[in-house]
Amino acid sequence: MLDQIVTVLLEFLPIYAAVYAVNVFLYFATGWVLVAIQNRHPERRIQQNRRGEKRMWKEIRLSVMSLTVTAGCLAGGIFLSLKGWTLVDPLELSWWSVILMFVISVIAFDTWFYWMHRFMHTKLMYRFHAEHHRSVAPTVWSTYSDDLVDAFVMQSYYLFAVIILPIPVMVLIAHRLWDHFNGTIGHSGFEFYASPLSRMPSPMVCVTFHDQHHSRFRYNFANFFSFWDRVCGTIDPKYDDQVRAFENLGAEKKSKPVAAGE
Repeated sequence: MLDQIVTVLLEFLPIYAAVYAVNVFLYFATGWVLVAIQNRHPERRIQQNRRGEKRMWKEIRLSVMSLTVTAGCLAGGIFLSLKGWTLVDPLELSWWSVILMFVISVIAFDTWFYWMHRFMHTKLMYRFHAEHHRSVAPTVWSTYSDDLVDAFVMQSYYLFAVIILPIPVMVLIAHRLWDHFNGTIGHSGFEFYASPLSRMPSPMVCVTFHDQHHSRFRYNFANFFSFWDRVCGTIDPKYDDQVRAFENLGAEKKSKPVAAGE
């Protein structure tokens, strides 16, 4: 029995190490690229009177730690799928199975995220989620600034989803990549994506959505879509209006005449 456990660990650890290394690399690479873009557009800062950058180094330390859990969940899901230790077999890769399972996985994850996020805001669990909310004005470095328990509850979808859904490993990885970029941009604190597609009647969201969750706390619990928040009455009442304000800011900037020499 001990030999079998050691064999399994030796098979799992290289996958885990690779997944962790890629996650950490993407955390820093995406963060610095976004910071460079944001520094050129201060008018796009959502919370103009707050500077979340003051917490940067603490958030980085916490993120590097919490990514050990996030990477473990994804590596665990990959490992279970590769070993065939699931209730269903993954679909064979084809153009339709990739699109179908990516869409299903994103919708399933958004549902998981909403309800687990609500769970983390209960009196029982909030002590594990409180650290993430110390970032009242989130930045790109806030994305994974979590307690380890919080990280597991929110990210264990990647561990469990492959057991009950026929998600090919490549689709699971693609979903995680999408989630990384979406989460980092969503925590960036700068709004570049406001449009009619990110407010009623569209279910899509923009950066303002999650920024309001950090600044106003009781609203906007979902990840990719506003559907669950609208159905359950947890959408920020100012969300659609604030999106329109950023839309107007973009329209004004485009229509402003360029002065000679600019």
